[in-house]
Amino acid sequence: MKNNSNKTTVPEAKEAMDKFKMEVASELGVPLTNGYNGNLTSAQNGSVGGYMVKKMIEAQERQMAGK
Repeated sequence: MKNNSNKTTVPEAKEAMDKFKMEVASELGVPLTNGYNGNLTSAQNGSVGGYMVKKMIEAQERQMAGK
């Protein structure tokens, strides 16, 4: 069975995750668009994903600390 890591685990969160991805790309200055982004380098795409993870971890740590 093929595992596609590009799928949202919680389907109801897909729209919010897409919005979050676009916000992060904007913060980083990566010209991400809806749809095909084959014109971007793997470094650009990777920076968006990496920064998303960093921000999600920070938010979870704040929540766990009660802040």
